Order: sequence, then C-alpha cells, then structure tokens
Amino acid sequence: MPQQPLSEGYQVFISRPVASVGGEITVPGDKSISHRALLLSSIADGTSIIRGFLHSEDCLATLAALQAMAVDVVVEGDDLKILGVGIEGLHSPPGPLNLGNSGTATRLLAGVLAAQPFDSVLTGDASLRKRPMERVAIPLRLMGAVIETRGGGGAPLKIKGGRPLTGIDYTLPIASAQLKSALLLAALWAEGQTTVRSPNPSRDHTERMLGVMGVKIEQSSSHTVSLTGGGRLQAQELEIPGDFSSAAFFLVAGLLGAPDGLLIRNVGVNPTRTGLLKILQEMGGQIELRNQRECGGEPIADLFVTQSELRGVEVCTDLVSLSIDEFPVLFIAAACARGQTVVTGAEELRHKESDRLGVMATGLRILGVSVTEYSDGLSIEGGSISGGRIDSQGDHRIAMAFTIASLAAKGAIEILRTEEVATSFPDFVSVATRSGLAIEVVRSRGKDDLSDE
Repeated sequence: MPQQPLSEGYQVFISRPVASVGGEITVPGDKSISHRALLLSSIADGTSIIRGFLHSEDCLATLAALQAMAVDVVVEGDDLKILGVGIEGLHSPPGPLNLGNSGTATRLLAGVLAAQPFDSVLTGDASLRKRPMERVAIPLRLMGAVIETRGGGGAPLKIKGGRPLTGIDYTLPIASAQLKSALLLAALWAEGQTTVRSPNPSRDHTERMLGVMGVKIEQSSSHTVSLTGGGRLQAQELEIPGDFSSAAFFLVAGLLGAPDGLLIRNVGVNPTRTGLLKILQEMGGQIELRNQRECGGEPIADLFVTQSELRGVEVCTDLVSLSIDEFPVLFIAAACARGQTVVTGAEELRHKESDRLGVMATGLRILGVSVTEYSDGLSIEGGSISGGRIDSQGDHRIAMAFTIASLAAKGAIEILRTEEVATSFPDFVSVATRSGLAIEVVRSRGKDDLSDE
C-alpha cells in the first residue's frame, strides 16, 4: 500500500527476541470508558469522581474540549473531579475543538453538540481528517441537526446550533459503538424516543454508564436500544477498569512466550469487548479469568495467560465487531499459529487510524509470513517469522502489535513511526519491559536512517 512520507526525527521501536515473558502487570484505564465518563459526568447534575482515568492523548483531547465549553475539571493524579454543568450548561467554545487523533471523541461529541444552542466545529490531525464522518452526520441530520462535513465526508465537522432534535428509529449500516453512542447522546435532548438498531452487537459502555447515572435505557434485544429524551444524569463515583484493548497485546505475548504464566490485573471484561478472548481460546490459547467482579456496571477480572500452541481458525463474523480494535495483535497470533487463520467481514479496519488490513498485510509479508488480502479481511498462513523493518503508518495499535511479534521472530523487528502509541497507551514500553519484552526507543534522524547499509 502507499507509504506516507517520513518526518524528521520520528520515533522508532526496536523490539528484540527474548526467551520468555511473565510476572504480573497492570494496563492503563479503558480508553472507551474514560471518554464516556468524561462526557457524561460533564452534563450530569453534581460533582462526579472518576478513578483510574486514562491520561492518553485521545482522552486528554476530550478533556480539553469539555474545559473549552466551561466544564470545571480538577485533576488529582489518575483521579478526576468533574463539576457537572447539567444538561443545559455547556457554553460555546472560543474556537474549533481539536480532537487530535480521536475518532471516538469526535463522533461522540458530534452527538452532544448537535443538540446545543451554539455553533461548533470539530477537527483533528491529518489522520482524523481522513476518517469517515458522514456515517454519524447522516442520522444526526435525520434527527434535525445541521452538520456540514469537509469534501469527501471527513472532518472538520461544522455543527449549527439551536436546532431542535426529534427522536428517530435508525438502523446502523455497520455495528459501531461510536455511531450508536453519538445517537444515544443526541437523544438525551431530543423530543420523543430514539431507537438504534445494529446488524451485530457492539460495545455497550454508553448504555451501561447512562443506566448507572439514572437514565432509563430500553433494550429489546442485544442489537437494539432505545432512549426517550428529557431525562437528567446524576453525578457518580466511577472507576475505570483496565483497558481490554491494551491488555490484548499482553494476552498474545503470554500465549507466545509465558511458560510460567503472565497475570494481567483489573481488566475490563465487558462481553461486548472480549471477542478476541473467545477467538484466542478457540485457537487453543490458555487464558483464565480470575477474581471476577463488577464495578460501576462493568465486569472486571484478572487475566492469567500461559504459553500455548496456537492453531489457525476461521473467525466467526459475529465476533468481528466485538474485537475490531484487537485485530492487529490477533493477526500476529495468527502468524505464529499452526495452519491458516481467515478473517472476513472486517472491512471497517480499512477506516481506522490507518488501513489496518493493508498495513498489517504489508508488515507481515516483510517478516516472511504468507498473507492473502481481501477487501474485508486477511488469510494468514502461520509459520516462522523473521526480523525486519515495519512502517506502522503512525497507527498505535499496529506499532504495539509488531513489538509482540518479536517473541516469535528470528531477529529484531524495527517499527517506524511509533509516536501515536501515546494516544492510547502512554506507558506501553515500561509495562512491556516489566513483562520481559526488550524494546528500545530511538529517534530517527530522517530519511537517511532508512537505508539498509
């Protein structure tokens, strides 16, 4: 696939083979839940406490956007105190809201801002501006919002305020928690009932948190959710569990190289997030859920993973939407498994921070893995992995996934453009090091560093 030009001084990971990983680690707070806790606490009545908040670039962009709309936030380490302004209390921001690389923040805020009495603009970095935004603008327009997207359907989104919203019955074109959540958030201000139907299950963090904060949610099936406008949110004390998407890298690391086991503590195991867990277990992965409990409406467990002999599988399409963010590291597991792994129905991966199907296929081929690329998936023939140089295309999940591949590689793997890892997992290298991985972080001087001489 086309390569993006490299900037001067970009960050590089050099991940070297190690004999094993193990021990006990924790991963940072869940990114999806951190976004939602911020947004809902901001429009709640009263003061909310958020514990275990993820201080990633994406979540901090959401925080900055809310502060620009007159929400007071007190930061105390990993805890936040949010002084909610209520359903009517957001103020017009002084300028465009820059959400950086966060598609979640952009789409969820679009739902909130579509209902406000003031105009607003949502924008972000070059990667975000390429991502499809018409898919959220279209249903919001059906509710009465006035939203303009950039040519081609991307950001900036220009939202005209002061337009009354009306509830709709809408079937999503794809299973997407971001789209569903945007409509449910807009529905808080809409007249009547809004019903969102999905072709498959998707993350339900928004529904769970709305329920905890006192909003009545009706679910007629696992794919259909309804909300009637006019309700108010009550402040809560919320604890953010460890992010399953971050834990996913270490689940695969443990399966590839933890003969004595690797324990990952306090991980969110919401069933709408753990499709990867089921897939890895079908591949023969030994993963045990310990100390299962619930906090703030979210199930949590400690995950104990042991080195396993993996086999290729054909991934059930029902699990695709439940593991969409974890596919980069799943593709690494597939490359190390015995036999063929086939994934289809995952065309959405082409519209993430990068074209994740194309970038992963290219990277795996560089490492000597046989890959067939489809419009909506990959077929991967497991076998040996060599070392090599991979361009992550600035995609945080791809960069982290290829560091895990070094556990099975015959040589070091050099991963270019890893700065964006900070958008979801700022402490990735230190946590990886504690588990036993060997990752060196260097800065390139520019194009000359790309030569193989």
